[in-house]
Amino acid sequence: MTDQNMTQQSQLPAAEPNPFFETWSEAFEVPPFGRIAPGHFMPAFERAFAEHDADIAAVAAQAEAPSFANTIERLEKSGKLLERVAAVFFNLAGAHTNDDLLAIEREIGPKLAAHNQRILQNEALFKRIDALNRAPDAGLTPEQRRVLDRYHKMYTRAGAGLDVATKKRLAEIAERLAVLGTTFSQNVLADEQSYTLTLESEDDLAGLPDFVRAAARSAAAERGMEGKHVITLSRSSVEPFLQFSSRRDLREKAFRAWIARGDQGGKTDNKAVIAETVALRAERAKLLGFETFAHYRLDDAMAKTPAAVRDLLDRVWAPARKGALADRDAMQELVRAEGGNFKIEPWDWRYYAEKLRKVRCDIDEATVKPYFQLHHIVDAAFYTAYKLFGLSFERRKDVAAWHPDVMVWEVLKDGRHLGLFFGDYFARPSKRSGAWMTTLRDQEKLTGPDVRPLVINVMNFNKGGEGQPTLLSFDDARTLFHEFGHALHGLLSDVTYPMVAGTSVLTDWVELPSQLYEHWLEQPDILRRFAIHNRTGRPIPDDLLKRLLDARNFNRGFATVEFVSSALFDLDAHLLEDAKDFDVGAFENAALAKIGMPAEIVMRHRPTHFAHVFSGGGYASAYYSYMWSEVLDADAFAAFQETGDIFDPATAKKLYDHVYAAGGKSDPEALYLAFRGRLPTADALLKQRGFAPA
Repeated sequence: MTDQNMTQQSQLPAAEPNPFFETWSEAFEVPPFGRIAPGHFMPAFERAFAEHDADIAAVAAQAEAPSFANTIERLEKSGKLLERVAAVFFNLAGAHTNDDLLAIEREIGPKLAAHNQRILQNEALFKRIDALNRAPDAGLTPEQRRVLDRYHKMYTRAGAGLDVATKKRLAEIAERLAVLGTTFSQNVLADEQSYTLTLESEDDLAGLPDFVRAAARSAAAERGMEGKHVITLSRSSVEPFLQFSSRRDLREKAFRAWIARGDQGGKTDNKAVIAETVALRAERAKLLGFETFAHYRLDDAMAKTPAAVRDLLDRVWAPARKGALADRDAMQELVRAEGGNFKIEPWDWRYYAEKLRKVRCDIDEATVKPYFQLHHIVDAAFYTAYKLFGLSFERRKDVAAWHPDVMVWEVLKDGRHLGLFFGDYFARPSKRSGAWMTTLRDQEKLTGPDVRPLVINVMNFNKGGEGQPTLLSFDDARTLFHEFGHALHGLLSDVTYPMVAGTSVLTDWVELPSQLYEHWLEQPDILRRFAIHNRTGRPIPDDLLKRLLDARNFNRGFATVEFVSSALFDLDAHLLEDAKDFDVGAFENAALAKIGMPAEIVMRHRPTHFAHVFSGGGYASAYYSYMWSEVLDADAFAAFQETGDIFDPATAKKLYDHVYAAGGKSDPEALYLAFRGRLPTADALLKQRGFAPA
């Protein structure tokens, strides 16, 4: 749907028949986005809730003794309408929203939380699951045993075995947290949508290379400001501006707006939202018998304990901080050499880092970026999947998506259909910032012979001007490979049960397939083939390629400090035993002072726009997961390097079987051991980031 079409449709009452109540006849049973209006969602959700409640009641009321088939498999088959409606709705809410969908999101969040809590606290149902869990395996397959374990843990962690009063309070907390998570994300989106920095004159554009100017013109045109240049708070817009603009005053203005999302007072301020969220999480953990929320969250993770997480983060922090401070001092010398009489501030870092990179590595973004065209980098990701796993990708222009910019490919292996891949790459006002992978349908074999997935990558790249290719930074290209690694995790999934399909795995395992995939982008064979200059059509020269790869760890101290400080804040905030009257601003300042945060660097995600942690609980106490998985991915890619072939067929087969296709059907440590034969240490991570092992 175009923005205009969505607006027109949202003004109409939902017509019957509701598309969600029909069998979808579109190719591959893709949702009929062109016929779905916002008014269809609430009736569909209400019917879906009722159908799911009936499914659950029927399972719980059975007179027959519990078995895997009559309890777990029936639960796995239940709620299919709700899955369908929720998948479409939350994809639109993130990737192409409007006022009507935002209103529905605020209404549906607590209703969905209440519905889920009602099921997870169903006493009769839990008794059946608990009885199965305590019984001998009775012929269960390893995957079935894992699925049963996940169900039992999920119900236990929701308080299913507790007294009525405690369950009631847990349900109230879940509903309130759903409201708070939606409020948080909508506040950030509102701040992002409301801000633009308009560059009025040539002086305002000083220092900006052509590709940044073109993106700023395109952003202005999208907002009806033809002929002007606009910087937005999308990372792909503001970061290049901070990197190249020679107007220090404008850099400061853009930077302050960027880090102040959710922290501006008024109705979009997130500080009170965070305070209540942290307090409620701490209370929930106590009710469930855990010391803190961090202990509760990490009990169901590879890391297991807050101490294990802190040990990893502390080990990386010291060398990262040392490297960042050394770079700061070098940049301060550049300021002095230019005659500047000021101390490096956070809005100066990217600008002077680009200058320092030119000095140290003889390379700059303006020289590199023309070689990284979006369509070529997509092709590079596809080519890597072909070389590793034998996949092919056929563009399907006959499949309609939620926006005209979305591209769709059919994914095949040996001519067999594996699924569809949707690439939604461009920033727009209707999309929340960031990059993510999600699905409209997951792979499984329980409800059909082989249900194939519909997998989505969403990103926020600045679209090239009229008739011009979209150019990516090397970091943008890495993001594309990262998210495509997640997509492959969904596309290659080969399990029976939805509970463990695709990316339905522990949080500190889910980032392994994505971060590992990034390694192939950095391989000379890939770059020589796909890094093609947008004007000359020539591949990247060997000397430039060498300088690019040699510069991989430049500024890595800064990037690591950005990340680790965010992860430590997340951990510390959720280690509070009593979080009443939580003052997020004071806590942020104290947490950063405790670790000696350099004044010239700001957390990658300040709390008031830390969506990973506060827009829902997916990464709460788990933002460290990216680094935990990096310990694995650094060692996993070494398995290929040790063979002398980055596409070694035998290693790729093990990677396919035990990582990408395995979903969550086994314990992650067992899966990694099956792939690699041993578990790694953090030394590989430190080496990968350019830090000597501590």
